[in-house]
Amino acid sequence: MARKILFPAIDLKDGQCVRLKLGDMDQATIYNDSPAAQAAEFENAGFEWLHVVDLNGAFEGQSVNGAAVEEILKATKNPVQLGGGIRNLDHIESWLSKGLSRVILGTVAVRDPDLVVEACKKFPGKIAVGIDAKGGKVAVEGWAEAYELGIMEMAERFEGAGVAAIIYTDIDRDGVLTGINWESTIALADHVSIPVIASGGLASMADIVRMTMPDAQKLEGAISGRALYDGRIDPAEALRVLRGEGRGSEV
Repeated sequence: MARKILFPAIDLKDGQCVRLKLGDMDQATIYNDSPAAQAAEFENAGFEWLHVVDLNGAFEGQSVNGAAVEEILKATKNPVQLGGGIRNLDHIESWLSKGLSRVILGTVAVRDPDLVVEACKKFPGKIAVGIDAKGGKVAVEGWAEAYELGIMEMAERFEGAGVAAIIYTDIDRDGVLTGINWESTIALADHVSIPVIASGGLASMADIVRMTMPDAQKLEGAISGRALYDGRIDPAEALRVLRGEGRGSEV
């Protein structure tokens, strides 16, 4: 079984590292004034990837926190995946040329799936699709707008396209520490051949251990934000469990 990746999250709002509650920009908690310092801290803690979201960009449809992202890229040797406001091939190419390892396409993946297919051909292994769901339906524009499009239906669009991963977020659980929606996440992973990354609500070591269970073997990993910042998850213990070196203190 492949080792799971725990992606620490840096969400950018107005140049700062924050976490939102239920995707609400008015419910933001500032965790670090220096996203670059936070990136270095995560690398020093032993994490091997970094998940970055330009929250302002997601709402405005264009990169807003570009300077902060570039500082993050300078501050860490770890591969970085970025989402938020990336809506065309020029945006994608520009970010990849600056050293990003993956670009996450969300809103544009709903509205223009052909662009995702084209991007996968042009930048193989570099394109991830973000599926953000509220009440089982896909949401776009920084989660402000819901579509009558089901999760499975959207994922099926990209089978065989060369998408590196699907990042599936249950908005109803994001930032509230209620635990990942394992039922729908694992159902999605079983439904498509594309690797799935769980996001939204990771709360404790119980979620880390859950990732190592046999029925979760198709998952590439999970994203953690608030639980890491608030100290509910110890990075060293979490990484040991995901390396198969321990079962963790909670199951």
